[in-house]
Amino acid sequence: MGEESAVSIAKRPRARKRRFYEMGPDYGVGGKAGYWLEHESILPPYKVFRLPASTAPAPFVFDKSAGSLPIDLEPYYGWWLISDRTKAVLERLDPGAFVFVPCTVRVPHGSYDGPDYWLCDVVRVLDALDEAQSHLTIRSEDDPRSLKFGKKVYLTMPGSKLVFTEAAIGKAHIFRMAHSEADVICDQDMKDACRAAGLRRTRFCDVSKL
Repeated sequence: MGEESAVSIAKRPRARKRRFYEMGPDYGVGGKAGYWLEHESILPPYKVFRLPASTAPAPFVFDKSAGSLPIDLEPYYGWWLISDRTKAVLERLDPGAFVFVPCTVRVPHGSYDGPDYWLCDVVRVLDALDEAQSHLTIRSEDDPRSLKFGKKVYLTMPGSKLVFTEAAIGKAHIFRMAHSEADVICDQDMKDACRAAGLRRTRFCDVSKL
């Protein structure tokens, strides 16, 4: 190999590793929720974690006299209650990752004239954690009352670090972690899209320094 070729290879930029974040509602803002599901019979059984696509429209009551009304991304059970513009961002960037259930909204007095809302579930689950490179607790669930009894679980805490195998993620921009499905992980593209759209009450925590 000639000297010029060696210099050319040495200067070739390395591919940048993707950055990943825990994504979810920002629990540090807002107060008591002024919204609730009017008929919880539409929800799936307790042991069914993911929201089925065939769920009937979710009837919500929004009452600002009872607390704060939803904005762009709010917690609801293990799912999110999201605004129409949040849905547009998520669906545009990674449509295969979600189930969206439309909400009907009732207010105590008069008619609701605000934006549309949706129950949203991240239904993609990937076993993509590089356990050898990550810092977290990995154990077998030993509580017989848990639905995860006898199965592997991941536990994160302040000081944890998560490293993912990018080949296992592929082109996905968002997913739930296998063995810790409460944790939703997104990449830099998803974070940037949410920030560019000005979505409020969304939180992104760098998984390399939890």
